[in-house]
Amino acid sequence: MHAHGTGRVLKWSLAATVLFVIAEAIAGFKANSLALLSDAGHNFTDALALLLAWFGFYFQTKPADEVKTYGYHRAGILAAFVNALTLLGLAGLIFFESYRRFLNPRHVHETIMLIVAAAGLGVNLAIMWGLRRQQKHDLNIRSAFVHMLGDALGSVGIIVGAVAIRYTGWQRIDPVLSALIAALIVWTAWDIVRESLNILLEGLPKGMDFQSVIRAMREVEGVLGVHDLHIWSLGSNFHALSAHVLIEDMPPSESDAILRRLNKMLAERFHIEHTTVQFEHVNCPIYENGCCVQPENQRHQNRFH
Repeated sequence: MHAHGTGRVLKWSLAATVLFVIAEAIAGFKANSLALLSDAGHNFTDALALLLAWFGFYFQTKPADEVKTYGYHRAGILAAFVNALTLLGLAGLIFFESYRRFLNPRHVHETIMLIVAAAGLGVNLAIMWGLRRQQKHDLNIRSAFVHMLGDALGSVGIIVGAVAIRYTGWQRIDPVLSALIAALIVWTAWDIVRESLNILLEGLPKGMDFQSVIRAMREVEGVLGVHDLHIWSLGSNFHALSAHVLIEDMPPSESDAILRRLNKMLAERFHIEHTTVQFEHVNCPIYENGCCVQPENQRHQNRFH
């Protein structure tokens, strides 16, 4: 039910954004405003972001099969990565055109700028409201949410700029606003590029400390040591772990209790739900830093035999 609601919000948001892009582009040409045209371009990438977010969200909900044994969790991450790259490319184009307009300013119609920017702010805020909950747990949805946040701030800047042009008559405010919108685009995109790329390269999940996981696993009763530990993310909120865990030589019925304690700890402390643990049995009462350590009394006895 929740997934259906999120998909519906994405589709309606996409339709509203596409209609506004068309209206803003027409208004930008009529007003001769690079800021409006830049914002229309930004809104176009918002539409692309919403389209890819819906596409990724749809595939994320599909179950695993014999070919995609982990399911389609990476579809949303790929969508977020593509979204962010398109934003960076657009920012470069806006910087270039802003420079040209600053050298050769053109007269703009600030009233049209003001009206269209105010309408755009309303559209962006409405979409952000619809996505506010899901974006906290899904990188794909968060990428679309951040697109909207960046464009909402851009709309505020255009409103302020339109008022400034009306009262000062300084036409270079328009390309300056465009450059600021481009900088905002870069800022909103960079974090998504970094996090999505880290997931695609199967890096350590964001906010997780590798050594803290090792220490926590070693503190579990029955665990003597941990090695060959790997932690990665399959999706925005689906983490996985594989490790070799050293335990004393014992029957499988006893080692199963250790496995349950490990999985419970990993789920509660680190939100790692998918684990692959291989037990290695050793005849050693103490295991430290990859070495078997004999108790002091046993080392003392060995000197006399």
